[in-house]
Amino acid sequence: MTRRRQIYEGKAKILYEGPEPGTLIQYFKDDATAFNAQKRGTISGKGVLNNRISEHLFTALQTIGIPTHFIRRLNMREQLIRQVEIIPVEVVIRNVAAGSLSKRLGIEEGTQLPRTIIEYYYKDDALGDPMVADEHIACFGWASQEEMNDIADMAIRVNDFMCGLFAAIGIRLVDFKLEFGRVWENDFARVILADEISPDGCRLWDMKSNEKLDKDRFRQDLGGEAEAYQEVARRLGLMPEGEETAVLDLDSHRKKRGK
Repeated sequence: MTRRRQIYEGKAKILYEGPEPGTLIQYFKDDATAFNAQKRGTISGKGVLNNRISEHLFTALQTIGIPTHFIRRLNMREQLIRQVEIIPVEVVIRNVAAGSLSKRLGIEEGTQLPRTIIEYYYKDDALGDPMVADEHIACFGWASQEEMNDIADMAIRVNDFMCGLFAAIGIRLVDFKLEFGRVWENDFARVILADEISPDGCRLWDMKSNEKLDKDRFRQDLGGEAEAYQEVARRLGLMPEGEETAVLDLDSHRKKRGK
């Protein structure tokens, strides 16, 4: 088997050189981190589930005209994606008070916000991904004003679509993180959605019980992380009842064989 060239390894994914110029292979790991990697662990089968969930959401977003880096899912843990120049700004969309917003402003977790809030964070683990304003982004040239306008417009469209999608399966989309990248066509750069959308980067609560179905279960030592991710996949129709055991057992067998 030809050894692939590794391009990058992050906390949750590995990027390999793709089969064609301008493409990469994105591999989803089971590694789990929190608090800028100060807390580390593993969620069994997370990579398999996030691969499926992200594929489903990116494909759905493409149908409403959101351009993304996703091309197709290759196997249980890998996707073929377009290579992009990542814009070093994380975009956080908040519908309900939770996490750092509740801590910073003293707002009770679970409070419905009067309007959706978009926040920007500079992508730098060593600095703790500090929150920044439009002025910082413009001053340091991380993105142009036109690009930020496109990003904000896409973020609102993604939020509107995903709020409805999750509400239809009894899940409240509390908040989530998006990343964007540039693709170059001759001398023209276009901004598209990149990275992933999964329970790793979304807060997802059951609408009736407020049970957390996301990585907060790992952050807060609640337990049941794998079951929560499976529940999201199951409600999205990606994992029929009883399938999760077979899928994750098969993946475990493949990893042991080094495939």
